Amino acid sequence: MDTTQAITNRETKTARLGLRATPEQERLLRRAAEVSRKSLTEFILDSAFRAAEETLLDQRLFLVEGVRYQRLLEILDQPPAENSGLRDLFAKKAPWDKK
Repeated sequence: MDTTQAITNRETKTARLGLRATPEQERLLRRAAEVSRKSLTEFILDSAFRAAEETLLDQRLFLVEGVRYQRLLEILDQPPAENSGLRDLFAKKAPWDKK
């Protein structure tokens, strides 16, 4: 059982999602769902859930090997460079703190 099925099987489905598709998109989705032996809803939800997870992981996880990994570690170990713009920004009061 994949992650999506495990999550959706344990939780009550109360959220409602709606979407519109072209007839060609619908035909393709229905065919893929049939081949996967899932309902159209299950197929779309599983596919969207998996794509969402991958999108979010791409924001947090990246793989680096060998020499590039060592270079990355060296860069991360360096002290931060002076950034006067950032220093000036943090020296200003936030708009919600101005009174």
